Amino acid sequence: MRGVPVAPKQVVRWRRTGWGSVAVPIRYWPSGLYFARIRAGRNSYFAPFVLRAMPNIRSRVAVVMPTHTWQAYNFRDDDGDGVGNTWYANEAVTTVNLDRPFEGRGVPPHFRTYDLGFIRWLVLTGKSPDFLTDDDLERTGARGLIARYDLLVFPGHHEYVTEHEYNAVEGYRARGGNLMFLSANNFFRRVVRSGTTITRTEQWRELGRPESRWLGVQYVDWNMYAYENQPFLVVGNDAEPWFFRGTGLKNGDRFGRFGIEIDARTPFSPPNTRVLATLPNIFGPGKSGEMTYHTTPSGAKVFSAGAFTLGGSALVPPMRELVANLWEELSEP
Repeated sequence: MRGVPVAPKQVVRWRRTGWGSVAVPIRYWPSGLYFARIRAGRNSYFAPFVLRAMPNIRSRVAVVMPTHTWQAYNFRDDDGDGVGNTWYANEAVTTVNLDRPFEGRGVPPHFRTYDLGFIRWLVLTGKSPDFLTDDDLERTGARGLIARYDLLVFPGHHEYVTEHEYNAVEGYRARGGNLMFLSANNFFRRVVRSGTTITRTEQWRELGRPESRWLGVQYVDWNMYAYENQPFLVVGNDAEPWFFRGTGLKNGDRFGRFGIEIDARTPFSPPNTRVLATLPNIFGPGKSGEMTYHTTPSGAKVFSAGAFTLGGSALVPPMRELVANLWEELSEP
């Protein structure tokens, strides 16, 4: 959480009535994920926000942060009853608030391991994409997305989406938009948004709309803290050699450590979905993770990592080269 300073420090003195509000001027900074850092003595706290691109300065690539899923995994105890206000702490809870601080120091859950590595990769390689949130995808549709972007990147765990967002991204692909999913268990469950809350409902496959139909894969299982992560086994070097370019990897080689959650193909997957690498039987017979790639008649190119988390390890070879190859291939319309 060191980051790069973009604004001068402000000193706010304690008052008997409390802190009150602090104005943080937003300058003409690049679109990105920012944190307002608050220091009190030796302690530091953070307030994250995503800055949208200015209309006249847009990239053809957008990175979408999983803001709904961040809050679903936020165990903050808002009402002080000793239990976090999320369905992950209490199954009876079906609604979470989107406008609350994140538990602890204010950093989104799993940010360091799921999201940060890819964001640093963007900076170190000189990439300047637009940054979006679930809110932004709620405000646009497939036509707006395809007019603005050649590629949408989902670097983290994008599990919970509204029907509007699901339709927008699925429709974007149908119109030839490229998609890059660098984690797993994406677009898994429908949520209904009302004001500043989301309410959990059915899985998309239970609604007759399996996500594998357009992602290529969908969620299989998680490790339940009983399994060690394993390296991917390369199986698709002959079919898609561009993906492994510069890595030295060939079929039969292994790389990385993955497997917190895994995805795999289903009977609904596009018939030309090709497996690039696999985690064979990682959670038992028939439960293998699959990293896949497919194209569509409309020209869309879709990559799904199939496990947690390629984005989080984007600074470590050979994942660094794999992500670079993906960016080069998929950022082209």
